[in-house]
Parts: sequence; C-alpha cells; structure tokens
Amino acid sequence: MTGVIGVGVALPGVTDLADIGGGTFDRSAKVDPAARIGRKGLRYKDRATQLGLVAAHDALVDAGLWVDGALTVPGESVAVLASSNLGNLDTVCEVSATIAAEGVVSTSPMALPNASSNVVASTTAIRFGLKGANLMVCNGATSGLDAVHWAATMLNAGRAEYAVVIGVEVANEVTERFTGSTDLLDGAAAIVLQAGAHGVPLGRFTRSGALSDVVSGTDGAWFVPEGFTGEAPIPGLANATRHDLAESFGRCGGALGVLQCAAATVLLRAGATEPVVVSNDGHEAAAGLALLPTGGSAQPEGNGR
Repeated sequence: MTGVIGVGVALPGVTDLADIGGGTFDRSAKVDPAARIGRKGLRYKDRATQLGLVAAHDALVDAGLWVDGALTVPGESVAVLASSNLGNLDTVCEVSATIAAEGVVSTSPMALPNASSNVVASTTAIRFGLKGANLMVCNGATSGLDAVHWAATMLNAGRAEYAVVIGVEVANEVTERFTGSTDLLDGAAAIVLQAGAHGVPLGRFTRSGALSDVVSGTDGAWFVPEGFTGEAPIPGLANATRHDLAESFGRCGGALGVLQCAAATVLLRAGATEPVVVSNDGHEAAAGLALLPTGGSAQPEGNGR
C-alpha cells in the first residue's frame, strides 16, 4: 500500500495547513514564492513553476526528505509528477507570438525552456536533486488524480521509493481569456507518497465515464468535483460531508485532484475515522480515490470497473 507522508500548499490566503479543507480565504493575498523559499533559482521562472516549487518544498520538508536545504534520501529514489492543464500557457503564448512576428532568433533563451509542457516537473527535479522518473500530466478534469495514480503505480512497480506529486494552475489574463472565467485558482498543492505502510494510506483509484462508477460509500468527507451540487451518485455518499474546494479557491483544473488529496490527508491526520473520498468529473471522464484512516480501517469497496 502507498501512503501520503508529506503535504505542502501555496494557496492564496492560506497560512495554516489545517484550514485547506474548507473556509473562506482572502484570495487577493497572492502567494509570494520568493518570501516562502527565497529568490535563488526563481528568476526567469514562470509563475506556475514558482508556485509548484513552493508547494513541493513544503511537502518535502513535511515528509522529512528536505532538511536544512538538503535532501535526506538518495535523489535517485524520488520521482516527480506534476499536473497542470494551463500552468505555463502564458509563456507558450508569449513565445509563439514572438516567433510568429519576429522569428525564433528574437525569442529569449531564458523564456524558451519555460514553454515546455514539462517545465514544472523538470524544474522541481533540478531544484531539489530528484533524479527518479519525471512526468507531467495535462489531462483535463481528472489530471490531478491521474497524476496521483501514476505516482502510486511507479512506487508499486519499484521505479522509486518516494514520489512528489504537484498540482498547479495560475490565474492571469491568458488563462482567463482561454477559459472565459475570472474565477481561477492561482496556487499549487503537493503531496509526497511513499510505498509501504507509511503515512495516510491510499485506497483504490478508479477511472470511468461516470461519477457513479468511481466513488465509494463513506460516512466521512467527500471532496466533490468542482461545482458539483447534485444528489449523491450512490446511496452510500448521501450522508457524507461535502467539500467543494472551488468555492474557496476558484476553478482548480489540473490541480484539483492533488489539492483534494492534500486536504483529505490533513483531515485524516487530524483524527478523521472514516475514509475520505476525493473525486473529479470532466463529463467525458471521471476519477475517484479514497484515502483511509491511519488506524487500519478497512478499505472501502469501489464501484468502478
């Protein structure tokens, strides 16, 4: 079994991890990455990458893998997976516009590498010396939970001993223009997974075409897909306490699943005795995962295929 051993967030208005499960935050209080982890290494990095570095740093510290500015385990033992659907879109648009108008010779050698879709994962690996498998997932509404699933798969296959999973999205003129929304997350969350009986255990991950196929019954908490207000898709969730993180932070896109797992871990660390269900639904695909109490509660049965 794989468990969550570290949590880190870079979220507007959040100063205490215990608060991320819900509540009202001052979203105008933007995260200042330099104030959180220092200016070194942030110059020329796009905001998505900077926010991802903050969340990853705090998750590694929380897991005990980063102490006094150094990694406490071999770099080869740590994989990095990141999820973001629009994170560096501003850089991509800027670089492509420059190439179209003036040619590639006019592009900045500092900006061009940031146009890579893998920039968050690769920069995190370089910053912290993480030399395991490196993967970026850009997969729509289920992207965050897909990244958590693939991280657990890598650990179970022996590809690494630990995995840092980052979810990040940004709010700016470019992402607002492409989404048609001004209610967007500008922040990041990260978790650290370890194979074996450590931390908050992950239950079964399920992916299907309908929300009813991927969620399990619980009397505990249910992190719903953003904006979900309908009836519980299965009777076993009727009494669950609902949490919609989009109400607190805006549309979370590819960061949602990772942020949900971070918030679920906080609840379970605080003593929740029932499994916590997290779920994403993009209408064309849905994904669900249960995080389990650390006291060895039985894994809930999933409804997926």
